[in-house]
Amino acid sequence: MAKKKFKQAEVNIGMVGHVDHGKTTLTKALTGIWADTHSEELRRGITIKIGFADAEIRKCPSCGKYSTSPKCPYCGAETEFERRVSFIDAPGHEALMTTMLAGASLMDGAILVIAANEPCPKPQTREHLMALQIVGNRNIIIAQNKIELVDKERALENYREIKEFVKGTVAENAPIIPISALHGANVDVLMKAIEEVIPTRKRDPRKSPRMLVLRSFDVNKPGTTPERLIGGVLGGSIIQGKLKVGDEIEIRPGIPYEEHGRIRYEPITTEIVSLQAGGKFVDEAFPGGLVGVGTKLDPYLTKGDLMAGNVVGKPGKLPPVWNELRLEVHLLDRVVGTEEELKVEPIKRREMLLLNVGTARTVGLVTNLGKDEVEIKLQIPICAEPGDRVAISRQVGSRWRLIGYGLIKG
Repeated sequence: MAKKKFKQAEVNIGMVGHVDHGKTTLTKALTGIWADTHSEELRRGITIKIGFADAEIRKCPSCGKYSTSPKCPYCGAETEFERRVSFIDAPGHEALMTTMLAGASLMDGAILVIAANEPCPKPQTREHLMALQIVGNRNIIIAQNKIELVDKERALENYREIKEFVKGTVAENAPIIPISALHGANVDVLMKAIEEVIPTRKRDPRKSPRMLVLRSFDVNKPGTTPERLIGGVLGGSIIQGKLKVGDEIEIRPGIPYEEHGRIRYEPITTEIVSLQAGGKFVDEAFPGGLVGVGTKLDPYLTKGDLMAGNVVGKPGKLPPVWNELRLEVHLLDRVVGTEEELKVEPIKRREMLLLNVGTARTVGLVTNLGKDEVEIKLQIPICAEPGDRVAISRQVGSRWRLIGYGLIKG
């Protein structure tokens, strides 16, 4: 019998919403993986803080229902493979909002999980939807979860709350699917919606490769002798092109070093010695899912996520590195993520702001203001294209709160 060829994930689908509304339970119902344990391993104990879990979506040619099983659980017929998708289980807690924003930059679509047994919207429900809007994600499905905990009247009331909440947003026309993630009810309908609402993007494999780094690791165990040391590993997602074992790659902005009492960053080059996608070693890796890139880097440089926020590509083909940004600013009317509705005040000179672009996170000082524009000096440089979207957060009380977005001006 011919060996079945492994197919990599084609799309990244975010699992977003308020804390404890059932995102991780739904991820398990769809994939069989409990992502909160960071169980998607690249090998030798590598784990990820944002949970990634892959699933094969399959369709039964007999009854037309969707599942992840080779044999239809509804009628017993052999199912047909549709595609492999990767679910990103984003944290819902307010303190982890910047982590969610990093994950949002990798999402091709999203499932917004809203619990039917709580009033809608909760603070992080509002914040996560706004984050999707800011990063330009329009492929959204709403999962009305925990339907087993409410009666028909409350379910209908919650449905009306959701419709009112999403009015005028990117999710205004998103399908709302009542489910019980705990009991697996209506998960097949949710899979059908995934196939209809979140398409695989058309990508040109001839484009110069680019990968956003979300994590980085030293996979060597304590006490490993020098001759047995393994190079550092980068974890993230490819957004265009493809990477191959043996490729020379550049990493920007790179590694920090001190010069005349100031911290500067220097791009570095290395070679890809291994690739993993969906937990399997591959010779080539494409957009979709989590990719683990084994390199020849000194593992000291990659331990503890030191390379998170970097961009990987072919030498000389990456976007510029910015130490200062000029942004065309679009502020929201209200601060999102707080129980009370606070008006967003104009940005002030000398104000510190938190910026997220791609998987990079940095803090910057506002140095100049113009009409709908700000100039910001960054504490940590970023690698990004002119025109890229930058999520802007401000310190409100003890938390960073989302207040708008900016577009990088060249």
